[in-house]
Amino acid sequence: METPLSFWIGFHVGVLTVLAIDLFRKAEKVTMKEAAIWSGAWVVLSLGFNAWLWRWRGGEKALEFFTGYIIEYSLSVDNILVFVLILEYFRVPSEYQHRVLFWGVFGAIVLRGVMIGLGVALVERFEWILYLFGAFLVFTGIKMLVQKEERVDLEKNPVLRLCRKFLPVTPDYVGAKFLVRRNGRRIFTPLALVLVFVDFIDLVFAVDSIPAIFAITKDSFIIYTSNICAILGLRSLYFLLGGIIGKFLYLKTGLAIVLALIGVKMLIADFWHMPTALSLGLVALILGISVLASALANRQKTV
Repeated sequence: METPLSFWIGFHVGVLTVLAIDLFRKAEKVTMKEAAIWSGAWVVLSLGFNAWLWRWRGGEKALEFFTGYIIEYSLSVDNILVFVLILEYFRVPSEYQHRVLFWGVFGAIVLRGVMIGLGVALVERFEWILYLFGAFLVFTGIKMLVQKEERVDLEKNPVLRLCRKFLPVTPDYVGAKFLVRRNGRRIFTPLALVLVFVDFIDLVFAVDSIPAIFAITKDSFIIYTSNICAILGLRSLYFLLGGIIGKFLYLKTGLAIVLALIGVKMLIADFWHMPTALSLGLVALILGISVLASALANRQKTV
């Protein structure tokens, strides 16, 4: 069933409206209460869209959206730890963190839209590429399982080196500005470098997460909307979980197993189609076990 253009327009109008409301908040530190309210609001809005999708396209399409949303939302949580490292490394003042993450998420929406569009076009033209996606996800999952945890060294990151080499940057922050005019020319501020890094990191994570949704559905509208709904709540989730994300000791293990499972689903699709409901159940079970195991491990440490 072809998605009418009016639905694409309506979805973007809704997203941009809520983003505009969020943008014009006061530039101050985001409290846990505010972060919890916004995180809950994004989830409620996503579920509301899911309910509308159920009425319009039926239960199967709604289940595909919900499964894709859960997968993308769970994988986006892994971004938060890296975001914490980035903001700590650049020593971003707390009152500017909301602004840089807002525009980071806005940029991520654009970049992911482009990536999803390319992915859909490739799958429609070369369906066999789904096997490559599946193999890549299995490889990535296994790599995450066996690879030792290493602290990210941003100082050696090639993106940071290129930015410092070719972009004029002020030595200090200039309020919440990304660009300032000095001696008749425009100069970037450190906040602009943070924005570049945030979008770059999201792009890296999207290489894993976007192929995963193709295991659930090939419907471009479902793929795109579930992905965007998931990352919209990422900024609020950062302020809610940023201080405790390191305590989810087994979350990465759970995410690795989920990626490998989805990859296997794609590889065996011609022999056995795993029902969407079963995929959702397995993903929820794996993530639930990883969170529970993390909670038990932290509890034992405090005893």
